[in-house]
Amino acid sequence: MSDLDVVEKLLAARYSCRAFKPDEVPRATIERVLSAAQKTASWCNSQPWQVAIFSGEAAKKFGEEVYKAASGGGPGGSDFPFPREYKGVYLERRRESGFQLYNALGIPRGDKAGYQKQMLENFRFFGAPHVAIVTTAEELGVYGAIDCGGYVGNFMLAAQAAGLATIPQAALAGYSDVVRKHLGVGDERKVVCGISFGYADTSHKANSYRTNRATVPEAVTFIG
Repeated sequence: MSDLDVVEKLLAARYSCRAFKPDEVPRATIERVLSAAQKTASWCNSQPWQVAIFSGEAAKKFGEEVYKAASGGGPGGSDFPFPREYKGVYLERRRESGFQLYNALGIPRGDKAGYQKQMLENFRFFGAPHVAIVTTAEELGVYGAIDCGGYVGNFMLAAQAAGLATIPQAALAGYSDVVRKHLGVGDERKVVCGISFGYADTSHKANSYRTNRATVPEAVTFIG
């Protein structure tokens, strides 16, 4: 098997896990994943990411705090603008992904209370025993966040290779002030996203489907 075969296999197997087992991942495994992700390329090798990983009682307390903020009905606030709107094919893909999840869980279309309840599972980390919070340096702007996006992708790929499941979560960045306060950092750090991770509960209905991907011709134009 070639190196490319391995990468293709890992990418094909990875998915956003929405139900985890409670078993904690050994620290040595987490550190190996982090070491691999640290090789991520960045503009001028700035490596703007800082990562805080919550586990055990710390993860529980953090989850309780951010869940309270999200379920209280008060306004959140992200450091980077969320999408202004989804339209065209992007809206189609978003709807398809959402309905796949709701259908798997038996949530009827139009059940807004059911949608809200499932959305709040983001703030329970979908039962994951660990959650990583990724922040970037404020002065590096959007390109610092882009570099962090590369880091997130490599973290998830390395985690997949280690037999772990992951889900990247912009929802946690929607309460950046709460996250920043819990981390004890100031406005010099901007919250990019969270990554909940652990061992997948493969028997859970939330993990029973896979989203579709556009074909290469739909996404790529060859010039020359």
